[in-house]
Amino acid sequence: MNLSDRQTQIIEFLTSRGGTLSSSELTESFDVSVQTIRKDLNELSDLGVVRRVHGGITLPTQSRNLSFTNRQVINLEEKKHIAKLAAAQIPNGSSLFLGIGTTPGQIAEHLIYHTGLKVITNNLNAALALCGNPNIETYMVGGRIRHTDEDVVGEEATSQFRNFQVNYGICGVAGISESGDLLNFSTEESYLFKAILENSEKSILVADHHKFLRSAPVKSGHLNDFDLMLSDSIPPILKSLCEEAELPVITELAEID
Repeated sequence: MNLSDRQTQIIEFLTSRGGTLSSSELTESFDVSVQTIRKDLNELSDLGVVRRVHGGITLPTQSRNLSFTNRQVINLEEKKHIAKLAAAQIPNGSSLFLGIGTTPGQIAEHLIYHTGLKVITNNLNAALALCGNPNIETYMVGGRIRHTDEDVVGEEATSQFRNFQVNYGICGVAGISESGDLLNFSTEESYLFKAILENSEKSILVADHHKFLRSAPVKSGHLNDFDLMLSDSIPPILKSLCEEAELPVITELAEID
């Protein structure tokens, strides 16, 4: 299920208002009936994107991530857009890391038309997608499978990433702070994130604009650790942070030579 434009706007409004909203505020702000808002909130609650409370909604706890299935439907068009940008950056015959998350999974879907790639990943969905092209050599690292995230983590997985040196390292991120810190939900994710950075000739950060100011508890790096950022759009404050970090940002295919 894809979120409607109004449901996406409800989430953005909820975040901007500190994580709590009443149903009456929503009906007034969106100029729709109580029944319409109730239907939206029920669907968002079923997806785990919001939590229903008496008289309104709150954000779910941010100490842990939403399930992979839920994240797949959130901002899907933005992720597909970023995936096209990423695929355009990767030449045939390259080697690369694909990290965890739904955006790298979408990138794999767009890389299946390449030839001669060597891809190392801990992303189960990315590996399955790449199996669609016999001309792509795919390495799936071993370790503990996280059922809710459909990926592989742990020291074994991190160590196997360190055994490679690749042309491109592509990382998603849980959130970006107002100071440009890159955030993840666990130390396991952070270790993998850093292993990708340390063993890539060129590091690429992929993040839709909703990740800016999204909360997560573990610092994994900073914008200035990356060589390039791909996004659907850049809020003005984040644009300034990227300029300070001397991080080029691409949001449109027309910007790619």
